[in-house]
Amino acid sequence: MNKLTLETAKRLLAIAEQKATQMGLLCDIAIVDEGANLIAFHRMDNAKIAGIVISQNKAWTSVAMQMPTANLAQSAQPGGPTFGINTTNEGRIVILGGGIPLLNEGRIVGGIGVSGGSSAQDIEVATAAVQAYENMRGNNEAVFASARIGSYQQNRI
Repeated sequence: MNKLTLETAKRLLAIAEQKATQMGLLCDIAIVDEGANLIAFHRMDNAKIAGIVISQNKAWTSVAMQMPTANLAQSAQPGGPTFGINTTNEGRIVILGGGIPLLNEGRIVGGIGVSGGSSAQDIEVATAAVQAYENMRGNNEAVFASARIGSYQQNRI
């Protein structure tokens, strides 16, 4: 699975929606490819309209910055090394949690962005899809993005 397909993106949307429903959330969910181009988007019934752009920009940011959006939150605070980064790229960079890159053999092949809850809740929904993506690949080695400051963690299954 070197390239993120529409079929895979649809499956990830369904998994993220299921997790959001279990959590009692109404979310907007976006999946982008390795170039941060939108592949698939889903707005749950009654999800916030503002979340449409936020979720797409979270997915875009995770690919463009090559890290989970939550990683930017701390460093983008006043006095931090990336303070003001969210004002660049026509305001498209999001420093709220909920955007996570999708990896294949250590390479970014896409990203997911979720908006609808708190940053921690959005991360939880996005993480469910990231973990499902790893399981779909059937690889013995799971590589996933960490929501902490840093970039990626590598764990053996």
